[in-house]
Amino acid sequence: MITFGRYTIECVNFGFFRLDGGAMFGSVPKNLWSKRIPADEENCIKLATRCMLIRDGKRCILTDTGMGDKWAEKQRQIFAIQNLNPAFDRESVTDVILTHLHFDHAGGISQFSNGNPDKLELSYPRAKVFLQEANWKNAQSPNVREKASYLPENVEPLKSADLVLVRGSSEIYPDLWVHQVDGHTEGQQWIEIKDGNRSIVYPTDLIPTSHHLPLPFVMGYDICAKTILTEKAAFLNEALAHESIIVFEHDPEIAAGKIKKDEKGHYTLATQISV
Repeated sequence: MITFGRYTIECVNFGFFRLDGGAMFGSVPKNLWSKRIPADEENCIKLATRCMLIRDGKRCILTDTGMGDKWAEKQRQIFAIQNLNPAFDRESVTDVILTHLHFDHAGGISQFSNGNPDKLELSYPRAKVFLQEANWKNAQSPNVREKASYLPENVEPLKSADLVLVRGSSEIYPDLWVHQVDGHTEGQQWIEIKDGNRSIVYPTDLIPTSHHLPLPFVMGYDICAKTILTEKAAFLNEALAHESIIVFEHDPEIAAGKIKKDEKGHYTLATQISV
């Protein structure tokens, strides 16, 4: 936990899962990405579901909600899901910022009611939920490629939530900003906490792990590689200029850090930071 401006910030990990390593690194050859993060016998890599708790004495704001616990045994095996139960008072959560509604980011927004798989309820029923309007529309009618990521059990319950639909960049609370990016999926938003010229940033799937810092290292899951390359370059330039702390949502080992450019001009991790 660190104090940053008006807020205290704590990272919590809802658990681990795995995805195909080739899909996570797109056109980058395995003999390059596997030197950074090892693959298992099925070519999958381990990923975290790291979220932030942002507190100011009045509000407790959660960024994303992890995978959730609504998985059948077959799905648990496919994704090697390991749910964790981070120690925080869920009743104290006043706000949830969902970066987007893919299952590994919004799966924990709903749960089975009293263990009944036929009835869903919001996991944070008192919380105001912030989401980009474009992503809300996208999730309700996803394209064929993304349909398996936008699951109805994570989307439909939000119709009864205190849902705030944001358009583009917006300061939702003092010094707490969201910014829309569309390369990974339409209407994703990354999060920025400001303190003067300093910032802590949560890029979500714009830069899912510290191993994705080099500009060409983008995911095969991204809906538009050209768009995300432009968005990623702008993000990294700003993060470097302001010496921002970057929190990596999916990195299984490194929670956060500051970046630099190496001798070849590639972005790389300069220092690790505990959050």
